[in-house]
Amino acid sequence: MPRRIIRGLEPLGILALTLVISGCIGTHGIQPHASLLAADRLTTDQAIQSAARDARWPTAQWWRAYGDAQLDRWIELATLGSPSLAIAAARVRQAKAMAGIAESNESLQIQSNASLQRHDWSSDQFYGPGALADTRTWDNNASLGLSYSLDIWGRERNASEQALDLAHVSAAELRQAQLELQENIVRAYIQLALNYARLDIAEAALEQQQQILDLAQRRLKGGIGTHFDVSQAETSLPEAHRQIDALEEAIALSRNQLAALAGKGPGQGVELQRPALALHSALKLPSALPAELLGQRPDVVAARWQVEAQARGIDVARAGFYPDIDLVGSLSYMATGGGLLEFLSGSKLGYKVGPAISLPIFDGGRLRAQLGQASSGYDLAVAHYNQTLVMALRSVSDQLIRRASMDNQQVFAARSVASA
Repeated sequence: MPRRIIRGLEPLGILALTLVISGCIGTHGIQPHASLLAADRLTTDQAIQSAARDARWPTAQWWRAYGDAQLDRWIELATLGSPSLAIAAARVRQAKAMAGIAESNESLQIQSNASLQRHDWSSDQFYGPGALADTRTWDNNASLGLSYSLDIWGRERNASEQALDLAHVSAAELRQAQLELQENIVRAYIQLALNYARLDIAEAALEQQQQILDLAQRRLKGGIGTHFDVSQAETSLPEAHRQIDALEEAIALSRNQLAALAGKGPGQGVELQRPALALHSALKLPSALPAELLGQRPDVVAARWQVEAQARGIDVARAGFYPDIDLVGSLSYMATGGGLLEFLSGSKLGYKVGPAISLPIFDGGRLRAQLGQASSGYDLAVAHYNQTLVMALRSVSDQLIRRASMDNQQVFAARSVASA
């Protein structure tokens, strides 16, 4: 075979050899074991089925159903000033920036550098007089380097998509943080309303006890009552005052809690007036609850994106077992003598271009350990997703059971009042 042909086949032979050698590091025995739980296969209970009325999902401003303008303003204030939301929003920006960095690795990389150096050679610069003794020269260069990853095995592409999936995780976690903040504010606000209602009852009870005491004292003065009746009527007054004081304390603490949730000081909570909640419509849910839950609850969405990110991580780890091939090239002007611009002449131009191959041969088990870590991370993410999905349905069912029980208790209480 002619030497020219043999020399032409040498690069292909080297490439084939690298593939054979890289195959010595195998991935056998390393794979994920977990499987995703299908949301539409989860059996719902009677509480969820009875509440399904083909209703729409609540809007992003679901708390407006309570019809309280003060509550609306407070949630808006909390959204703007909450430190927890600021942290979650910063994480979203950070994740998006990381996704941008990963995506940039798929693009052509261009770098340039230049240096201009003036040399003043002394007479004994080289241990005695030389050709450059007592002369001045320029040592200048300018270069332009290019590199592009062929990404044959999809490592950079999967790393970029993994970073994008993690950005989706951060966005869903931000929405979850917003939802939890809104829920905590509504709960605290409802508790504030309940404390006011209980205070009304306690004050009415105190007024009633005071009337009973006044009546006992008048009966004693009229000669138809006894000191025992007066003493017995006085006994309940301290307890009534204690209940009122405790409820006033609870109202103040609820205001402090609402102020803290909004990222404000206690003084801001003093401005809160008595709530005016008005929720009259019955609670309804979409009929396709389990399936639609996948795309509606931020915690479920975040867990699902985490699974996708871990799956991409496995692809990235697998690509590490194969050669990484880049195309690199550079253009440079260089001159170590002459004038200032001597290095820019055509005769000083040089270039180089060709492939750069990085080959894993022996790494002490590092690549297999990385793949095992990625596979275990996927199993962990799947288990977390399955648990999140199950707990989400349980939470819905629990709330519906409580709601049905409260409705029944309200009916029984109304009957008791009517028959009294």
